[in-house]
Amino acid sequence: MPPFDRAIVIVLDGCGVGALPDADRYGDAGSSTLSHTAAACGGLRLPAMGRLGLGRIVPVEGVPPDPAPAGAFGKMVETAAGKDSTTGHWELMGVPLVRPFPTYPHGFPRDVIAAFEARIGRRVLGNRPASGTAIIAELGEAHLRTGCPIVYTSADSVFQIAAHETVVPVDDLYRYCHIARDEVLVGPHAVSRVIARPFVGEPGRFVRTDRRRDFSVPPPEPTVLDRLHDAGAPVVGIGKIADLFTGRGITEAVHTHDDADGLAQTRRALATVSKGLIFTNLVDLDTLYGHRNDPRGYGADLERIDVGLTPIVEGLGGRDLLILTADHGNDPTTPSTDHSREHAPLLVAGPRVQGGVDLGVRPTFADVGATVADALGAPAPRAGTSVLGEVLGA
Repeated sequence: MPPFDRAIVIVLDGCGVGALPDADRYGDAGSSTLSHTAAACGGLRLPAMGRLGLGRIVPVEGVPPDPAPAGAFGKMVETAAGKDSTTGHWELMGVPLVRPFPTYPHGFPRDVIAAFEARIGRRVLGNRPASGTAIIAELGEAHLRTGCPIVYTSADSVFQIAAHETVVPVDDLYRYCHIARDEVLVGPHAVSRVIARPFVGEPGRFVRTDRRRDFSVPPPEPTVLDRLHDAGAPVVGIGKIADLFTGRGITEAVHTHDDADGLAQTRRALATVSKGLIFTNLVDLDTLYGHRNDPRGYGADLERIDVGLTPIVEGLGGRDLLILTADHGNDPTTPSTDHSREHAPLLVAGPRVQGGVDLGVRPTFADVGATVADALGAPAPRAGTSVLGEVLGA
């Protein structure tokens, strides 16, 4: 019998804990999302995460290092090149990317855009790296007038398509994304994600809606999700998890409206799913605050998440394992609005976890996937080392 019935992995999207050694290659030297956000807010109130050992990973103003934390704590290095969500999540589930996804710092080549335009029957606006809210504010009025969708990218490997819901119905926007994903962005241009970015409102008051969808390329090999699914274990993906893994290995996909809903859906799954993996992504830290350079908003969302985590931690059963981590950084205090190349935090908790264990600096995010596989009795992934031998109490 495996040592645990359930594993709960919660990803704080974009919550890095300090620049990786190669961060300067990405323009991210000195980034430290969590520490800088806490300092910008004059301190944060994160008692639940602090109790698990968050303050022992990195200095966090307002979160003193707990001398006897209830969880095990550490941080992890991303071995794959890049700093995007797909790369981070795949590595978390045991598949570090060997070849980095293509990026387009000067926009997409003309032949790529022409092929996309021909297939959707419309010209596009934009085609350059940009903040999503900024390019909608700049080009939204022209989009309303012409019906041309807005295409943009970032430092990450993404092809983002923004359209007003009254001009391009959301189902049509999703169809555009499928065309881009399946017919245009293939071969050398196979970007990590095509992202639908619907918005509403009027010029000067445009607002993105929660009907965003991510269309990823499939992982190149089986992930821990696949291994669990093949072993007959339920895998519940909450938030954008199913999108990032193209639905592979997922037995139940739950899209969410915001981080509060993500936590509520996690609690629902804990009440209804008796075994397997519950895998949650909390995206607002990244999309609403990190990308918009809003440290106070970021800090306030972290505090709301901490409140929502309390009943999850308190409700863990004797055969439950909780892992709290991140997929990359997104330091809202830097001039950049892109992701940042940072360590991911690692907090491991549950009634059987020995508190106060310092897990140190793990060499790969894949240690999370290896730990989940070990906990639930699934075949180990090719990368990563389980931490169970270090954290299980007597």
